[in-house]
Amino acid sequence: MTTTTKIQPRALVRASGGPRYAVALAVDALGTGLLRPFLLLYGMTVLRLSASATGIAMTVGAVVGLVCMPAVGRWLDRGARSTVVAASMLVRVLGVALLLAAPTGHVWLFATAALFLGIGNQAWPAAHAALVATVAHGRERDAALAGGRALRNAGLGAGALLATACLAGGTTALQVLAAVTGLAYLAAAALAWSVHVHAHPAAAAAAAKDRDDEPAPRMRALLAANVIYVFCLNLFEIALPLVLVTQMHASPVWSAAIFVANTVLVVTLQVPVTVLMSRFPRRSVLAIAGVVLTVSYLGFLAATSLGHGWGAPAVATVSVVCTIGEIIYAGSATALVTALAPAHLLGRALARFQLSTGFGLAASPAVITALASHGPVALWGSLAAATLLSASAVATEKDR
Repeated sequence: MTTTTKIQPRALVRASGGPRYAVALAVDALGTGLLRPFLLLYGMTVLRLSASATGIAMTVGAVVGLVCMPAVGRWLDRGARSTVVAASMLVRVLGVALLLAAPTGHVWLFATAALFLGIGNQAWPAAHAALVATVAHGRERDAALAGGRALRNAGLGAGALLATACLAGGTTALQVLAAVTGLAYLAAAALAWSVHVHAHPAAAAAAAKDRDDEPAPRMRALLAANVIYVFCLNLFEIALPLVLVTQMHASPVWSAAIFVANTVLVVTLQVPVTVLMSRFPRRSVLAIAGVVLTVSYLGFLAATSLGHGWGAPAVATVSVVCTIGEIIYAGSATALVTALAPAHLLGRALARFQLSTGFGLAASPAVITALASHGPVALWGSLAAATLLSASAVATEKDR
């Protein structure tokens, strides 16, 4: 089994698609960070929509955006790589343009803008993973995927901080942020397209034509487990603030500090941890991630029983363990899919994986808030049991 024991920045950039593609990822992430955390505010303050209408439009946009994934998968299986990445960025340019053009009170135009933004956000992960899998192989590919995630989180964090500093400008500032986001997406799309990465277009097209009806690897246990695993990505934005502020009556500063710490840890540790875990089989690593997340959920349950004085610091401490589990999961899940899928079915396999990810992300806010309403045992106990069961399913599933 090949392992990666050293991190070589130049090799990592090359395996990630090259310098221009790395810049495209950074610009795209920065633009996304400028707008995505404040899209709800844009609908409510600039377009004067109700909070419920804005939230429903955003949720519907994200969920309906998943409908495009089968088509994206087939497009990737015909050899397209950088073109699909660029398209996922361009469709978000259209979404931003609709935001800027929407008149006050026009919920349907806002919903359409959210739909285009959702399509781009759902299509991008699969397209990016397919591009990296084309230019890198083996454990180098795993490190490249981890590097892309670290870079994206850094860009998202920087964009969100910049946008936060600009919010004092009111509605005008939000409109300017939206315009800058659109320009960032446009620049990123041009850079990504200029890389011109294809997966042997002629051979891929022939394979896709000859095997158009052949299904992608089923990976049923992996995909089902991924729906549960992905809940960890929403904990720091939904579950922990909900528990800390409404149940433990702690200062909102704790939630903000934990979120910032999570972002910093992901940016700094995603690549090193992925490289460190490369000595183990990817499926075993993904199962380990489930065990670490389960331990963290039980830790959160114990922390919430400590009361107001020690509860918040305990939650902050356990959140570090949860972040490590998230890092291990993110570094192994997509890498496992790219390793399992045959080359001519890679796009469809990644599309199915993104469908499970998107479904989990869409369902987790409602599930988390519903469980939290029944107390800490219902929330953390259910998450721990479901995650441990998922880890077991991942570990026992046989590769075909």
